[in-house]
Amino acid sequence: MDEEKKSVSEVGSKDSGYLVEFRGDGVYLTVFDSQEPGIKFELSDMRLILKEYSVEDYDLELLARLVREASGIPTKISEKFTLPANFSGSKNANVSIEMTAEELAEKQVYGKVFIDVSRDKMEALARFEIKENESIPTVEMIKEALAQKNIVYGIDEEAIKEAAESGKLTKVAVGTPPKNGLDAKIIRKFDLGIKGRPVIDEHDRVHYKDLNIFCLAKKGQLLAERIPHTTGTPGTNLHGATVRQKPGKPKPVPAGKNTSIKDENFIVSDIDGQIVDTGSKISVDPHLDIQGDVGMATGNIDFVGSVTVGGSVQQGFVLKATGDIEINGMISGADVSGRNIYVKGGVQGMNRGAIRAEDDFQATFAENADIEAGGNVIITDVAMHSTIRAGHTLAVEGRRGLINGGFLAAGEEIRANTIGNSMNVATRLTVGVNPMIQKRYQQVLKEYNDAKKRLEQVTKMVNTLGKIDISQMPEDKAERINALIRSQFPLAGLVERSEKTLKELDVELQKMKRGRIRVKDTMFPGVRMSINSILKNVQVEENHCTQYVEDDFIKIGAY
Repeated sequence: MDEEKKSVSEVGSKDSGYLVEFRGDGVYLTVFDSQEPGIKFELSDMRLILKEYSVEDYDLELLARLVREASGIPTKISEKFTLPANFSGSKNANVSIEMTAEELAEKQVYGKVFIDVSRDKMEALARFEIKENESIPTVEMIKEALAQKNIVYGIDEEAIKEAAESGKLTKVAVGTPPKNGLDAKIIRKFDLGIKGRPVIDEHDRVHYKDLNIFCLAKKGQLLAERIPHTTGTPGTNLHGATVRQKPGKPKPVPAGKNTSIKDENFIVSDIDGQIVDTGSKISVDPHLDIQGDVGMATGNIDFVGSVTVGGSVQQGFVLKATGDIEINGMISGADVSGRNIYVKGGVQGMNRGAIRAEDDFQATFAENADIEAGGNVIITDVAMHSTIRAGHTLAVEGRRGLINGGFLAAGEEIRANTIGNSMNVATRLTVGVNPMIQKRYQQVLKEYNDAKKRLEQVTKMVNTLGKIDISQMPEDKAERINALIRSQFPLAGLVERSEKTLKELDVELQKMKRGRIRVKDTMFPGVRMSINSILKNVQVEENHCTQYVEDDFIKIGAY
């Protein structure tokens, strides 16, 4: 063998299964038959040995083939290498440092490093097995172990350095987990949680009759908003592979009856009514159904729409609706107002409370009640000691059909089976003038007289003050005078509007000249009637007749 190629150092032996020779012209590797006993090396062992001596310029495929074939033939794998500093001396001019077999045996021995990868391939832990007289594996060894596990993403350089110093179990690589999308959600703009809570006014007083038992909506009111779902972002595992995210679940806009969807994600009410939320649908119901009584359990009711009451309206409570009201029980000393009001039972007014129907009212009986309807009033049994006004017809007919005591007025007709009784109880009847129009006329007339009187007073004062030089007066007094002068204009406007309204109402009142009172059985003395403003006191019993006005006299005709 040439002096140039003389082996200056070597690692391993035939018994070890491999031999690495550091010669003057390069690095030679001999791999012996793998069937020989005692062979304990792998490709990774060869790479670590070569790396330790800075042998990096070699063909990895060639190295792998030599290990695999184990031909026992020395093969040059690299021309460059650097021996450790503890090798000294020189036997060859072409080699700057020589190393004996004994010195090579004293080289540093390292423990083993293992990489544990989590099941989801998102975390890698460096675990060490270090025996006595073995050193902690180096940073390069840890990285090599990561490479063997095909870990290429999320490697933590600082963590690797700490692991190479401490030798403790260390998380050395972390993947980027995917961010799942968010589910769509519905944000309700109303709070059903306030139902049943008493109203508290600005003085912190609790009104236990106002329980907010129903959640109401106005037309055009925003009821709910949908926040759309998101798709999320993907992640990357330790092997550099994309990890798909889970997108959020979409939700439909829960628009129900009498609602509309605006701008894809907003629900608004189409009508005034009660909010009904079933969870899957948000609707607005123009009808309110109360199973029991209107009382302490419900509080006062003020509803936009129609109302059905399964029980009664109890004393001292208020039931208001913009639509029709149907009551299966009774009204007992309560305030009830709506469009059409139907009471299956009757009305016990108890001389308190009032009933106001825009159109028609119907009940079985009325006792000590105050009832007013813009259309017709129908009582199917008796009306006793009550004040009842009907814009058109007031009829007390049915089982008894009795009117006894009180004040009853109708724009067109009053009819009953019996009016009054044998005890001559005072009963007043008025027809021929719509009581609602008459009531409105009286209200406007009062407003007109008050405004006109106030305007006359202000005008008189302004005329008197007109002789005074306001500019010479203190600022506060001058301002009061100017305010008084300015008040003339709204007062004059109110007088003018009231005067116009009175003329219109007077025209309506003049149209009603066909009033009549009909009694199917008997009208007793004690009845005082007014037909088209013509008065009559009944002196004797009058039977099966119709009372009407002709030639400014009340006449009696057939029923």
